[in-house]
Amino acid sequence: MSAPVLEELRITGLGVIEDTTLPFTRGMNVITGETGAGKTMVVTGLGLLFGGRADAGRVRADPGRATVEGRLRLNADTAKAVAARVIDAGAEPDDDGTLLLSRTVTIEGRSRAHVGGRSVPVSLLSEVGEQVVAVHGQSDQLRLLRPAEQRGSLDRFAGPDHEKLLAHFREVHTAWRKAEDDLADRRRNARQRNQEADLLKLGLDEITRVDPQLGEDEELRNEAQRLEHSEGLRTAASIAHRAIGGGAEADAEDAGSMLSTARRTLEAQSTVDTKLGELALRLEEAISLVGDTAVELSAYLASLDADPARLQEIYERRAALRALTRKYADDVDGVIAWAERAKERLTLLDVSDEAMEELDRERQRLATEVAILASAVRAARVAAAAAFADKVTVELAGLAMPHARIELVVAPRKGAGGEPTLVVDGDECGVGPDGADEIEMRLMAHPGAPSLPLQRGASGGELSRVMLAIEVVFAGAGGPPTLVFDEVDSGVGGTAAVEIGRRLARLARSHQVLVVTHLPQVAAFADRHLVVSKDTSGAFTTSGVQVVEEGQRARELARMLAGLPDSDLGIAHAEELLSVAARERSA
Repeated sequence: MSAPVLEELRITGLGVIEDTTLPFTRGMNVITGETGAGKTMVVTGLGLLFGGRADAGRVRADPGRATVEGRLRLNADTAKAVAARVIDAGAEPDDDGTLLLSRTVTIEGRSRAHVGGRSVPVSLLSEVGEQVVAVHGQSDQLRLLRPAEQRGSLDRFAGPDHEKLLAHFREVHTAWRKAEDDLADRRRNARQRNQEADLLKLGLDEITRVDPQLGEDEELRNEAQRLEHSEGLRTAASIAHRAIGGGAEADAEDAGSMLSTARRTLEAQSTVDTKLGELALRLEEAISLVGDTAVELSAYLASLDADPARLQEIYERRAALRALTRKYADDVDGVIAWAERAKERLTLLDVSDEAMEELDRERQRLATEVAILASAVRAARVAAAAAFADKVTVELAGLAMPHARIELVVAPRKGAGGEPTLVVDGDECGVGPDGADEIEMRLMAHPGAPSLPLQRGASGGELSRVMLAIEVVFAGAGGPPTLVFDEVDSGVGGTAAVEIGRRLARLARSHQVLVVTHLPQVAAFADRHLVVSKDTSGAFTTSGVQVVEEGQRARELARMLAGLPDSDLGIAHAEELLSVAARERSA
């Protein structure tokens, strides 16, 4: 990772934070501070910046609105996806490759979002956030207990080939459910469908008898107009033809003859002045054009025919077309389109024995394909579950849970709540868009202990470590480049705390990691240490953030260790922690 993804975060008017800026770096950024100082507001601000729910109760009365601003650095991993979506929304990253985001929430609860200086929907911040940052906190531990989240984690671990298989399964599953619903609807509403089909057939029969053609009404209108005014058209064309092509009298002089005379006269003098020769050439072009027009007028006169029978035929045809447009559409083209839609609808309304049998065969074919694909998805999950459990177990051993073992059980899904069932691998299973499996993550805390579901077998501290172990396993599998951990070390101490710091530092080699912690063993591994401190000297309590370095870091760790930032013994212990962490990071 060549540069931090989230370079800077500014928070104003949120909770105890009046106005503060957090400068982040690449690697591991740790945020510490006393209880109540406002560490949680930092995570809350990140949530707001990336589209989280706005809570007006957290907005400070003065100035009456909270604003969170962030500067993202779009590196190679994030630039393409994020920039494309941002540009599509009408905003643009800056020329230096950074993108400014902001979110404002008023005390009345109104919320506004901006990206690249342009007002955008809050949902765009959420979309950017999904590409850039993943937040892990106590609520995420609860989410990890849900079977759907455990299944999603396993599918993500299984890799792109499995995800393609799962996507194909979902497509076929959707087609199968559509066929099931269509067949059931036809059986349930056969009478109404037959009535609708009869009405459509009547309309189609009427349209078929008339047999309208595209653009026919306009063509007939034009032809009728010519026939109705044939005498006036003939007179106008005859006068024009005589004027440019000559009349019956031998001495009649027409436009063509006069142009020819003018051309010959100019040509005779062109040797004296070439300008007249140029004009003569232009007259020759005019003579050719006049001649062509005379020929066309002659043909037009020959085509004119006052045909009362044809005119009556057109009147009758147009009346038949108008009868259709009164019922089915505004014009003939619309009537034809209505007929096409009616034919398609009749196909869907067909409840004949032949149609029902054909649809039932298609439903059964799709059901068989769904069962086959569900079996393939299950096999891939079973294979991935073993590898996933082994890797997480190895990480747990490094997190001071050396005897713990994670198991992922892939079992047939029980149908419930009217969910359709199919026989998959010999078992009748409920089948949904995610397959026919139930995924349960189990923890065996030590040898001889029962293998229990996470919600029954893991304490809060153990859940924190399980979640961190999973994130370490996923570290090389893509995902957002910035990871936020909000006190995931809760309930942990001693050796386990050091191991959590070591694992977070390892994550920081490939990701930008932001950690809110109360453990000095974790904070010691930071590449940048930020301290949130509160000020109670004024009328209102406020908090700010500062970067601590060198000796200041040891004092902050000493405060976290024993609450005594000036204790020589505490500072010595803190410096030892920093030394151990530095050796670990450089190893």
